[in-house]
Amino acid sequence: MQSSSFRLACRLLVCALFSFGSVAAQDNLRNELFGEAEKVLAQARAKNAPLFAPVSFQKGMQYFQEGEDLYQRGRDLEQIREKLKNAAAYLAKALDNSKTGEAALSGVMAARSDADSAGAAKSVAELWNKAEAQFNKAARALENGDADAANRDAAEAQATYRAAELEAIKSNYLSPARVLLAKADQEGVREEAPKTLGKAHDLAVRVEDLLRQNRHDTDQARQLAREARYEAAHALYLFQAIKKMKKEGKTLEDAQLAAEEQFQRLAVLLGVQPRFDDGLEGPVSDAIAAIKERDANTLKDADQLRQAREIITEKESEIGDLRRRVASMEGRLGTLTQSERGLQDRLNLKHQEEETIRQVSSMFSPGEGNVLRDGDHIIIRLYGLTFPVGKNTIEPEYYSLLTKVQDAVKKFPKCGVTIEGHTDSQGTNELNQTLSESRAKAVAEYLMANMGVELAVDHHGYGDSRPVASNTTPEGRAKNRRIDVVITPGWVSPGK
Repeated sequence: MQSSSFRLACRLLVCALFSFGSVAAQDNLRNELFGEAEKVLAQARAKNAPLFAPVSFQKGMQYFQEGEDLYQRGRDLEQIREKLKNAAAYLAKALDNSKTGEAALSGVMAARSDADSAGAAKSVAELWNKAEAQFNKAARALENGDADAANRDAAEAQATYRAAELEAIKSNYLSPARVLLAKADQEGVREEAPKTLGKAHDLAVRVEDLLRQNRHDTDQARQLAREARYEAAHALYLFQAIKKMKKEGKTLEDAQLAAEEQFQRLAVLLGVQPRFDDGLEGPVSDAIAAIKERDANTLKDADQLRQAREIITEKESEIGDLRRRVASMEGRLGTLTQSERGLQDRLNLKHQEEETIRQVSSMFSPGEGNVLRDGDHIIIRLYGLTFPVGKNTIEPEYYSLLTKVQDAVKKFPKCGVTIEGHTDSQGTNELNQTLSESRAKAVAEYLMANMGVELAVDHHGYGDSRPVASNTTPEGRAKNRRIDVVITPGWVSPGK
């Protein structure tokens, strides 16, 4: 029985070794056949050959796929080599043509990138597809040596991309307002609330004019778009409220009394007893006076608090001077009390903390990020970590930068870490908030997976609500699209 089992085990081992050897040999054969073509293919894709040299790239891919098909079907190796040789030749040609196309079509590519960043591919797909077709036509003309046709088609593509970008930005900002305006027009709101609805329409037109004049200075347009949405919603509310009053048989007196009742609730909080026998102007003036008096008292209390703090600071400075004198005298005498030794230990610890922060600052180049202090927190502001448009994917080229972040975090034992995601002002508030949260989460999960130590990393997204630079320039927008790594060192007292 044991002999039979042994022979069976040997047979299984031989089969396994034979199978392993066959797989390894097959992998080696494929690498020998496809290696050169795959190398050129990767280089061509890196240079955007599908965009800049579509004819040569498509022909090369056709030969590559035919070689792949022959290989999978186990056909003659010479046939496969011939297909892959042709594939490599066309892909190499596409690579060369891409370098020419990259220079000749740089303006179109810049317009395409801006339109893509604005989300044109989704929000205005028809315009985007038209621009893509024009770009492809220009690239094909350039490949065929027809420079005049290429320039003409490139100019059309660039104009279409810019139009798509503008329409996408309008869509991003005005979509909520447009939905409400369409609903208002459909329900006949203009009959009951013409002034409010007209104001909403006027604001929407102003937004379009501002974006047409300068599509990259979007702060004022964004604010006006929010006002347009508010006024449209306001008009709908007024329409419904007026319809309800008419249906219930209520009068203008009922509307005035309801407004006075709401104002009465506010007046109680301010300590004002309103009287409406002469209209709303008197009660409103009394409420404003009460608010101003409260503000003045608050400022007075704040000034007194500031003065008290200045006195405390002055006294603390005097105490510090006295302590330094005592320390100097005791140093000369060669004696240190137990309390003074504790003070010296704290000073030494403070020096070590500052040295740790200095070391972390020196780990990052200006292009990678800045290290700054915010109270007791240390912030590593990663300008050098960027993401693909609209995505939260961490690309391999940034792994080394995140390794530096891991090394920096390890210099603060028992610290707390929070990843904050931020965006620029392009795109909707909801999109920016979601994108900033997903990117912060991606970085937090990456750090927890690769730190090598037990560490909980929190994450938050703030969208475009915390800019550190102006959104009116490309440089400012690049700084606002960032990840902040907020470190709370272990030496910070709880609740501090």
